[in-house]
Amino acid sequence: MKQTIKTTVKRAPKRGFYDSETIYKILDAHFICQIAFIYEGYPVIIPTIYGRSENEIYIHGASVSRMILNLEKGLPISINVTQTDGIVLARSAFHHSLNYQSVTIFGEAVLVTSDDDRYKALEIISNQIIPDRWEEVRLPNDKEMKATKILKIAITEASAKIRTGPPIDDKPDYDLPIWAGVLPINTSYSAPIADAVLDKNIPLPESVKKLIENKG
Repeated sequence: MKQTIKTTVKRAPKRGFYDSETIYKILDAHFICQIAFIYEGYPVIIPTIYGRSENEIYIHGASVSRMILNLEKGLPISINVTQTDGIVLARSAFHHSLNYQSVTIFGEAVLVTSDDDRYKALEIISNQIIPDRWEEVRLPNDKEMKATKILKIAITEASAKIRTGPPIDDKPDYDLPIWAGVLPINTSYSAPIADAVLDKNIPLPESVKKLIENKG
C-alpha cells in the first residue's frame, strides 16, 4: 500500500497501519462508507454502500445522482470507514477516548462502463452487505441497469488507524477513587421481520441464516 503525506497518521503515529491486509480486513467487515468531495466550492460528505474486490472499492447510485455525476468527472475524493469497538472511560475527562478501527482512502472515481463489469460490481456490492444474497434474488433488468451508474476507486493511497486497550491517565490520577475502563461495543442482528405480504411458505434464505449465525 502506498504511504503518502496524505495517508500518514500524524496524531499518535504508532496507531497507523499501511499494509493491505489490515486495510482490507477493516473494509471487508463493513458496507457503508463516508465519501467526501468538493461540490460547487463547498465540502460535502455522503454516506453510501460499497463493495470491495481486490484493490478496488465499488459504489453505485442513480444515473442522475449529484454525487455520481460529479465523482465520475474524476474529482479528488476521500473515503472513510470506521468501526467503534468501545468507549474508553478514563479517570479524567480529558483522557476519555474510543477504541476503534478506521480506514481512510484518497483517490479518484472511474466510471464502470462494460456491461459485464457493471453486473459484477453490483454483485460485489450486494454480497458485501449479505454474502451470497445476489444468488437468491431477481437480478437487475435492462431498465434498472440504465438507471444506475457504477464507480470504482482504486485502493492505492490509504491507511488504517487503530486504537485498542485501556485508558491512559496522568500518573497522579491513578490514585483517584474514580472507575475507569472500557465499555465494549458489539454489533449484532435481531430476529428477521418478514414482509407483511410475504407468502408464509417461503422460508428464511440461507444468506440471512448464515449472517445471523455469524453475527447474531
